[in-house]
Amino acid sequence: MKLFWRRFGVGSVVILVCAAFALKALLLVDATSLWSDELYSVGKSFQPSFRALLAMLRNDTHPPVYYTIVWLWGQSVGQNALTLRILSWLAYGLGGVVMVLQSGALAQAFGVSRGRTLSLAALLVFCSPFPVRFAIEGKSYAFLVLFVGLAWWWRRRLLQPAASRTAFVRDFLFYGFTVCLAALTHFYGLFLFAAAAVWDIWQQRWRLGGIAIVALVPAIAWIAYAAAYLFRDSTGGWLAQPDFALFEETLARALGPWPLPKLVLFVLLMLVLRRWGRLAGNDDEGHLLEAPRPALVAGSLLDLSGLIPSALMLLAVVAVSFLKPLAFSRYFVVLLPSVIPLLAVQLGGLQLNSIGRALALVVLTAFIALWWQQSYLGIQPGVSSVGDREQDNFRAISQFMAGKQERYGPRSRLLNLSDRMEVEAGRILESPSLWGDGDLLEKRLESSPLPSLIWLASSGPEQSMRRRLNPLMQRVETRGYECREDGPKLDYTGVMRCTLIKAPGG
Repeated sequence: MKLFWRRFGVGSVVILVCAAFALKALLLVDATSLWSDELYSVGKSFQPSFRALLAMLRNDTHPPVYYTIVWLWGQSVGQNALTLRILSWLAYGLGGVVMVLQSGALAQAFGVSRGRTLSLAALLVFCSPFPVRFAIEGKSYAFLVLFVGLAWWWRRRLLQPAASRTAFVRDFLFYGFTVCLAALTHFYGLFLFAAAAVWDIWQQRWRLGGIAIVALVPAIAWIAYAAAYLFRDSTGGWLAQPDFALFEETLARALGPWPLPKLVLFVLLMLVLRRWGRLAGNDDEGHLLEAPRPALVAGSLLDLSGLIPSALMLLAVVAVSFLKPLAFSRYFVVLLPSVIPLLAVQLGGLQLNSIGRALALVVLTAFIALWWQQSYLGIQPGVSSVGDREQDNFRAISQFMAGKQERYGPRSRLLNLSDRMEVEAGRILESPSLWGDGDLLEKRLESSPLPSLIWLASSGPEQSMRRRLNPLMQRVETRGYECREDGPKLDYTGVMRCTLIKAPGG
């Protein structure tokens, strides 16, 4: 019975836990409004033709693969918010499986318990906050994780002895192909594999570095194609120089709220396990002295997992960001396919005594329990102040303003896209008029007769939302309107009902 539990019971529990997390994410796929970046994905991808798609993407800060996939997906299953996010959920599921399998392969290569490693990798992949947060995000991150994970998979195989010439050629081509896809999905994919190419060439792995360089050419060509937009002074102007807040925010995305105390506790746990929780007879690295050494592999665990190139990319991006800001916490999701397998192998290789196993089980259970609540904070409405994604709630405004005319807002394009998604979902009827921006509002106020009622609305954090709305409201009030708050009493929504009291000169 004990042997059966060790062989099948633990794995079954892990599968059930991971399935519960994945199912919870799926059930929340349409629980919150599309936020601004997701609405931009809608505006870019849901084009009437592929030519229109390419024309749109020429004026964007991202390469084309993700938006092309979304366009093809939308042509097949429908262009709406639900299908947009489900696509990411499917992509991340595939990427998660790749990371788990990569962890198992590395464990086998280094003589580490494959069962423990697979279980730990699965829990990290499917339960921790960073992966869950982007599992149902209508952005490119899930596909970036998938393609990077596949690239590290093929690179590891190339660094190990090939079974045959045919197998080597296959792995070589697939590595190049997945590197190309990653670089054309997000520019952090380009940065990552440029670092990998430099590292492999430094290690005199000429073919490995060479194929990566060749695979990056399409992404570089795309940069040239979209250079007029990419190299404008205003592009990426919202990014700031790296600081401690960036580090803390990135850590919070990985560990959940209060990341620094959690990190300290994890370090303390490792120290306790090292002092009291290891089996007697372990060497300084935690390996049993009498255990047979694993077969030699071509490269260290840091190298085979992709962590060395990932670290080089991270250092380069942070360094460059002091001159031209490039670093942002969401983008570091690109590190997951190297970090998770490394952590899983390292933790799975710990040889623990009964005290160590009991302590590790308690801590792991506590983390899973915390993550069940914390991993969904950004995608579950009503649970905290961050329950609406990135502090946007365009859906509520679209639903309240459905059917109304004379609608204006500083984020009119996003409001029109939100209306489109709500119509596609069957939650509202198509509105008789589109949202107008500040320029259209000015033209309307110069026309005659003036409308008796004007609506102003926006979504976002309270302070920035008011900063955007106030100039429009001032224009309206100078023309004889009285503006009062109206609409849904929800966070991140602002609706002003402006009634004509006295026309100018009247």
